[in-house]
Amino acid sequence: MKQGGEQGVRIGLSAVVIALRDRQAVVLTTHASDGAAALPFGPFDPARDRTFELALRAFVTEQTGFPLGFVEQLYTFGDAGRASPRATPGPERAREVSVGYLALTAEAPDAPGFASGRDAAWTPVFDIFPWEDWRQGRPAVLASLRSDLADWAGDDPARRGRAESLFALSPDTRWNEERVLERYELLYEAGLVAESARDHDRPIPAPLGDLSMTSDHRRIVATGLGRLRSKLKYRPVLFDLTPPTFTLSALQNAAEAVAGLSLHKQNFRRGVERTGLVQPTGVFASDTGGRPAELFRYIGPEPSGGAPSGLALPGQR
Repeated sequence: MKQGGEQGVRIGLSAVVIALRDRQAVVLTTHASDGAAALPFGPFDPARDRTFELALRAFVTEQTGFPLGFVEQLYTFGDAGRASPRATPGPERAREVSVGYLALTAEAPDAPGFASGRDAAWTPVFDIFPWEDWRQGRPAVLASLRSDLADWAGDDPARRGRAESLFALSPDTRWNEERVLERYELLYEAGLVAESARDHDRPIPAPLGDLSMTSDHRRIVATGLGRLRSKLKYRPVLFDLTPPTFTLSALQNAAEAVAGLSLHKQNFRRGVERTGLVQPTGVFASDTGGRPAELFRYIGPEPSGGAPSGLALPGQR
């Protein structure tokens, strides 16, 4: 029984499903009731659902028609003062707590093909976070952000230091691709993303060419992308995004699409070979736009080789 004025709690589950399409990292999205972009999201019913994961798999397939493969739990989100995840029906006003999951898939069929009659699409990750794409050099959006963040920081050295460090705004700071969530949180704190204006009833800031999302779903995507970028270096997760056979150029394109970096070709290939995780098939692809390239397949680590390693992300081209 709740005490006077005390809110109940509802648990929601959201899925960050990442795939690759046309050299882009994409995330599976739907729409909220207000038309805003959203992650697949649904309530956990303790009377009906045996586990969080089974509930997640059921409603993602129901909403999008897409069956999930491997998933892992990301984080639990429930901060007061931020818009709660999409509310579930009910007579009481309950506090929403959202449990986010990350899923990877090598299959990203066209939405009409896998979700006929359903609200589902593959949205490029860098449409949501344009400042995260450094494959062609420093993103143009950072010029605008530099000015906006300077206005926000003012004479506060702590704010200025955070902005410079996270967005590599000064010559002596290095871009760290893993700090996706910290960058988004700083933009939220500075009032430079639409979600912050919405949650604090402020005017919508000038657009940065970024796609806002309902509730705190963009925060959850940022957590998922940061987690995936980190895992690239110590787990062979990239192969969860690739087809059974691939060229080394396609593997590099996949790594770049996730990391948002332009990688050194020869060093990347040497790094892949050192891992012992791939094997040539003796078959050559002729649709590469140039000379036929040999196809490889993922073979995993040796049975006694310990934990599988990730792939090195060697310097910019």
